[in-house]
Amino acid sequence: MHEQDCPVLVVGGGLGGIAAALTAARLGHRVVLTEETDWLGGQLTAQAVPPDEHPWIDSQYASPSYRDLRNRIRDYYRRNYPLRPEPARNPVLNPGLGFVSRLCHEPRVAVAVIDELLAPYRSAGLVTTLLRHRPVSAAATGDRVEAVTFRRLTDGLDVTVSAAYVIDATELGDVLELAGVEHIIGAEGNDQTGEPHAPAQADPLDQQAVSWCFPLEHRDGEDHVIDRPAGYDHWRTTAAPFWPGPQLSWVDVDPVELKPRERRIFDGDPDAAFVLDHWHYRRILARSQFAGELIRSDVTLVNWPQIDYWELPLLGVDAATTQRALAGARDLSLSFLYWMQTEAPRPDGGTGYPGLRLRPDVVDTADGLAKAVYVRESRRIQAEFTVLEQHVGVEARGRDAGSEVFPDSVGIGSYRIDLHPSTAGRTYVDVDSFPFQIPLGALIPVRVDNLLPANKNLGTTHITNGCYRLHPVEWSIGEAAGALAAQALATNRPPRDIRNDARRLDDFRAVLAGPLGIPLAWSDEIRTHHANWQPSKS
Repeated sequence: MHEQDCPVLVVGGGLGGIAAALTAARLGHRVVLTEETDWLGGQLTAQAVPPDEHPWIDSQYASPSYRDLRNRIRDYYRRNYPLRPEPARNPVLNPGLGFVSRLCHEPRVAVAVIDELLAPYRSAGLVTTLLRHRPVSAAATGDRVEAVTFRRLTDGLDVTVSAAYVIDATELGDVLELAGVEHIIGAEGNDQTGEPHAPAQADPLDQQAVSWCFPLEHRDGEDHVIDRPAGYDHWRTTAAPFWPGPQLSWVDVDPVELKPRERRIFDGDPDAAFVLDHWHYRRILARSQFAGELIRSDVTLVNWPQIDYWELPLLGVDAATTQRALAGARDLSLSFLYWMQTEAPRPDGGTGYPGLRLRPDVVDTADGLAKAVYVRESRRIQAEFTVLEQHVGVEARGRDAGSEVFPDSVGIGSYRIDLHPSTAGRTYVDVDSFPFQIPLGALIPVRVDNLLPANKNLGTTHITNGCYRLHPVEWSIGEAAGALAAQALATNRPPRDIRNDARRLDDFRAVLAGPLGIPLAWSDEIRTHHANWQPSKS
């Protein structure tokens, strides 16, 4: 066994983990950052999901460090790709012209940019990155997590890292379970929270669907049909009670109206900037933006309702069931691709698009699916403060009320309360929310003193997770966690003491708003705005 120690251990290299590591390092503390896959970036890269954001993301109402990430991604294309003059000059360049985001791009570009962000801190010895390391156990004494042990996936070696502060930035809140930190999975009941859209009683197995995403290009006239997946007949015929038919169809459910709708893969000019079909949904490379013949095809990212997997949960079940769920998600994605290639109805009356071609190189995998499944819901800490629908939901608060103002705000975010169909047979929950704040109390466990969340595992509910789970919010949660660990180390006070002492809280918020430049509040005009910019679903 190999052992090491550090002031701050960040477990999980998604956006929250990267933000936590960068922030703690910027504030002068040495960090070990671990990641189970061989790509940093989480949902932005290994899960291959272009960012879902709000309409103010390119303004002062986004963290400067998150804006830096986005600007560097755009600059990467300007430096390295044969962009036409007009896109190259566009300050808000969108390489894919996908309509889900103002910045749809290839995942490996974000991997390169994240490496740039970390590079000086690695050279300074402030950040050590351990890729392909999976947490397998944790040692806790009383109210402290002393160390986490990892299995190095390249050779099976166990590596134990001891730390003064442990930040759980894993996609499923793995350290919470390993260290015995009090947490919640699934849905709370309305009888517990009073949330209008919560189920009547709690159901731990009510967990949002996961999706195994994949990139495609279309080479008309060619044949790239994959082998028929093992579960194809199942997905071709099985229909959930809340769905209009089998998932292998162009017909799905409108998440707000909860009525059947039809959206095909191609609908109109493939070179158009904004078309509401599947191809343009999450297009990550638009060939119309590039000069010459080097870029010869669009590339789109399939994260569509048809690949939402809801048959089995990932959490609260035995390991074998979790593995069956992951295998089922993979099989569903490949089955949908095979259906599109062979049986999907075309506008000309024919069937199938055999020219749809997987792009394994885009996600750096052998089979063309993303390195990891896209996770929408995690274990969540039992926190000193839990964000409820009554704090952020338009219906729950009243149309003109705006979101709750939190005196301990450590960041801001905005997204609809957006829950995908669940493993309990629930359909979409998709309702308006106000732009909101991230309260410090939601980052502090009820008991443990030195563990902090930095992903979807903060103190939200099943309902409010639906608006706190997207890319820029995860980044802000991680940034706040990294800064909080640094402040706790600098003052020799645990995080709950910082929150619950007015002077210490003011000092900490001054660090966030001052040296780090993090916005802690919306203007009143924006805080009461509820026409969330969300043209599509993720």
